[in-house]
Order: sequence, then structure tokens, then C-alpha cells
Amino acid sequence: MNIYVGNLSFDATENDVEAAFGEYGDVKSVNVIKDRDTGRSRGFGFVEMRTREAGLEAISGIDQKSICGRDVTVNEAKPREERSNRW
Repeated sequence: MNIYVGNLSFDATENDVEAAFGEYGDVKSVNVIKDRDTGRSRGFGFVEMRTREAGLEAISGIDQKSICGRDVTVNEAKPREERSNRW
């Protein structure tokens, strides 16, 4: 299950996020989105849990809770929409 994590602290690392979600089940991957120019966190990311059950537990357990001093917004990630090529 793929989960969106918003309002992440800019100091939060993938290890911090994995530790928080790992309390609810097996974490398959963590991706904190970074600015391509500066390399700084953009304040959101994605967590993939191995099972839907663990994902649902993590969503209900972590939403509006603090990771690295900031309350995060957590919900099921929506599929990425295709972008049209404007050029």
C-alpha cells in the first residue's frame, strides 16, 4: 500500500519516517521528496507498506501525530496523473 505523508519537517530523514511507520508493520520503501536544485526536503514523501492492513493501521496511527517535531498529514496515495507535454 502506498501512503502519502504531508507536512513533513524539512529535517525529517527517510530513516525518521521509516522508524515511525515501522511500528505499524513492514515498510517496503520510503521516499522523502527533495528539491532537484537544492537537495532539501520539499516537506512531503511516500511510504510503501508491504500489506494493506499495515498501511491502514499506520494511516490511523500516525495521521496528525508528530514526526521530528511536526504533525504530519497521512493518507492513502492517489495514483499519479499523467502530465501533458506542453512543448
